[in-house]
Amino acid sequence: MSLRNVAIIAHVDHGKTTLVDRLLQQSGVYRENQKVTERAMDSNDLERERGITILAKATSVLWEDTRINIVDTPGHADFGGEVERILNMVDGALVLVDAAEGPLPQTKFVVSKALKMGLKPIVVINKVDRPDARPVEVVNEVFDLFAALDASDEQLDFPILYGSAKQGWMATSLEASHDDGMKPLFELVLSHVPPPNVEDGPFRLLGTIMEANPYLGRIITGRISSGSVRPNQQVKVLERDGKLVESGRITKVLAFRGLERVPVDEAEAGDIVAIAGLPNAMVAQTICDPAVETPIQAQPIDPPTLAMTFRVNDSPLAGTEGDKVTSRMIRDRLLREAEGNVALRVRESDDKDSMEVAGRGELQLGILIETMRREGYELSVSRPKVLLRKDDAGNLEEPIEEVVIDVDEEHSGIVVQKMSERRADMTELKPSGGGRVRLVFHAPTRGLIGYQSELLTDTRGTAIMNRLFHSYAPFKGDIQGRRNGVLISNESGEAVAYAMWKLEDRGPMMIEPGWKVYRGMIVGEHTRDNDLEINILKGKQLTNIRTTSKDEAVRLTPPIRMTLEKALAYIQDDELVEVTPKSIRLRKKLLDPNERKKEERTREAEGV
Repeated sequence: MSLRNVAIIAHVDHGKTTLVDRLLQQSGVYRENQKVTERAMDSNDLERERGITILAKATSVLWEDTRINIVDTPGHADFGGEVERILNMVDGALVLVDAAEGPLPQTKFVVSKALKMGLKPIVVINKVDRPDARPVEVVNEVFDLFAALDASDEQLDFPILYGSAKQGWMATSLEASHDDGMKPLFELVLSHVPPPNVEDGPFRLLGTIMEANPYLGRIITGRISSGSVRPNQQVKVLERDGKLVESGRITKVLAFRGLERVPVDEAEAGDIVAIAGLPNAMVAQTICDPAVETPIQAQPIDPPTLAMTFRVNDSPLAGTEGDKVTSRMIRDRLLREAEGNVALRVRESDDKDSMEVAGRGELQLGILIETMRREGYELSVSRPKVLLRKDDAGNLEEPIEEVVIDVDEEHSGIVVQKMSERRADMTELKPSGGGRVRLVFHAPTRGLIGYQSELLTDTRGTAIMNRLFHSYAPFKGDIQGRRNGVLISNESGEAVAYAMWKLEDRGPMMIEPGWKVYRGMIVGEHTRDNDLEINILKGKQLTNIRTTSKDEAVRLTPPIRMTLEKALAYIQDDELVEVTPKSIRLRKKLLDPNERKKEERTREAEGV
C-alpha cells in the first residue's frame, strides 16, 4: 500500500482542526450512524475551551489505495518546540490560510520551518464563504510571504485550493462546483506530496511526540526512517550526540487508523507509528536496531525566552482546596512535563525550595499552570522574567518579538503610543480592508508581558495581536511597569461588605464580600502609586438607634476579575500569584509587613 505523510500548518483559529474533521468524515473513517464530536483532534479540555491546538497529534485516512497520515500541528509559536520536530515526520504540508485574515505570524513561524526543510507546500484558502473574504489578495500575500522566507522556485510554484472546511468542500478555483466535497484535496495530496523517502539499513526512528499512558507506560511517536519494527524486537535508544540511553524490548507497535491507534504485527519504513516499552526514551532521541551507531539528526530547538519561579503555596489558606501541595509533588510534576516538552527547561533554583521553569512565552507557561491546577496542585508562581544573554563582546541582549496588530483605524493612535512606551519600533503600517489597519512592530518581550488585556481595553475588544520570536537585540533600557500600588489586607478572616464599601475611594477591589483573606494578601488596586494596608474585616458599629441615614444600603462596584494570564502580567517582582484548583489570589512574597519594610530598607541601602 502506498503512503503519504502530510502536516497541516495554520494560524490559531483558521480552521485546521475542522478541516481534519471533514477529511475523516469523507474518507469513511466514521460509520454512518456514529456520533462524532466536533473538533475530534482537540482531545484536551483546555484545547476545546480555548479553541487552540496545544499538542501535536497524528491521524490517518485511507483514500482509494493510499494511506494518508495527517499530523495536526499547534498554531501558536509558544508551542513551537512541538512544530519543529513534527515537520521531520512529513513530506508535504497543507498551508491553511483564512480568506479574510490572510497569513498571520504563527503561519509564518511554521511555514519558515517547513520551507527550510524543503517541504513543498499546498496552499488551501479556507473560509471563502465569509462575507469579508478576499481570496485573490490573500493568495498574493501568501506568495509574498513565501518569497520573503527564501522559498525555492519549486516551492513558489504551489498549487492552490479554495473552499470551506466548515461546509465540507474544496475546489481548484472559486468558480468550480462544490459537489465533490474534499475529493480535490485528497487528489492533490496524492499527486503533489511525494511518497516517504525510505533509507536502506536496519530499523531507525526519531522520537517526535511523547506521552504517558497508564497501561503501556511511555509512548513515543515518530516516523520509521529505515527498516521495519515489530513487537518484542530488541532495540536501543541513542542521544543526539550518539550516547547510549538504554536498551530494551518494544512491547507494542501502534499504527494510526482514523482516530484510533491499533496494535500491528509489523510496521514498515515510511509509516508513522507509536512505540511502547522504553521507559527512558525521549523526544529527539533515535530508537534503533542494536547494530546502528549513528543517530538521526534532530532539529535544534529555539531557546526559551521567559522564566518563572514555581514554589510551594505557603499562604495561610494552603492545603484547603488542593490535594497536591508539597514541593516534592510539584518538582516531580514539572520534571515530568519537561520530559515530554522539549521547549520547556526546568531546573532547581539556587535557594532549593523552588523550581525555575523557562519556556517560549506567557501562553505556554500559563497553560502548564492551568493544567496543574486542574490536576489538584496548589502552588505560587512569580512574575515572568525575560531571559537575557550576553553577546561575544559582553554586551547585554534581550529577545525581540515581531508583533502584528490588526485594529480599527480609530484606535491605531493609542496602540502606536502604548507600543512606543514599551520600547517597540514600528516597521510597517498598511490598511487591511474594512476600515482596519495592520501595524507591525519589533518589540522587546519584556514590554509585551501583560499588554494583551490593556490592548483589548484600549481598542474596545476589536484588536487582534499576534506575536512571534524575531531575534536577540541589544538591551533597550528600562520599561515602565505598573503605575499603581496595591491594597493589602492587614488581618485574616472573611471580607465584610461594609468595610469594602467604605474603602472604595481607595481603589477598585479584586475580591467579593465573604471571601477568605489573610494578612499580606492583595485585595485591590490603590489609586496612588504606593501600597496601602487596609482592614477589610471591619464591620459596622451597631447601635440601638435606627434612622434612615444610618441604614443606607451597601452598593459595591463589581470587582476586577483576575484570570490567570491577567494575574501573571499584573504582579510586580515582590508579589506572587497563588494558584489553587478553585482560586487565583494575589499576595506579597513576604506576608509580614515588618519583614517587607526590612527588605525595602536593605534594598535602599544596597542602592537597588
